[in-house]
Amino acid sequence: MRVEPKPLSAYPWYLRPFFWNQKRKYGEVLQPALLWARSPLVFGAVALLYGAFERRRSPIDPVIRALITVRVSQINHCTFCTDINSNTLNKRGVSWDKIDALDHWHDSDAFDARERAVLAYAEAVVRTDRQPDDETVARVREHFGEDAFTELTGLIAFQNMSSTFNAALDVPPQGFCKPKWLQPGASPAGDGSDAADPGTTPEAAERSRA
Repeated sequence: MRVEPKPLSAYPWYLRPFFWNQKRKYGEVLQPALLWARSPLVFGAVALLYGAFERRRSPIDPVIRALITVRVSQINHCTFCTDINSNTLNKRGVSWDKIDALDHWHDSDAFDARERAVLAYAEAVVRTDRQPDDETVARVREHFGEDAFTELTGLIAFQNMSSTFNAALDVPPQGFCKPKWLQPGASPAGDGSDAADPGTTPEAAERSRA
């Protein structure tokens, strides 16, 4: 990593419950959390925002949310985010074969019309060499109302921030899953695209989702 985390004892006391909850949920404290926590106020804001996107009453269902986070993580070459978000996607009922197909979803028949619309929109939002065109937006709007579409856009933007943060600081995967792209000699995302998750969400925030 380009910046090393501080010892846990060096962080403000009020952040330690966040770390404790992560260790209970994941078995260890997440490296991105320790990096974000170098700026405690920013860390708290990021954790709360992530918790808001993951609330139970979100208008975007859990599979679509996880699908977005994996794809955005791939586009941004964030191996940490792809690792942890792929594990989440699998736990939400998506097979590893389908997850492995995400980096070439254009050529796969594993994704339905709604998923393809969301993935195309996410790629158009994240890639800096293009903007979502009216046709791409119209396909997404067939499946989401205005409030859900707005939140979907926010989730894509948030995951883009999270994964670019982790990729820029060269945060490695923490071994939550072993998809093909994490095997020795493999390269992430065959077409060089990615989406990711900040990994700063405390379990307490998840339990309190509205």
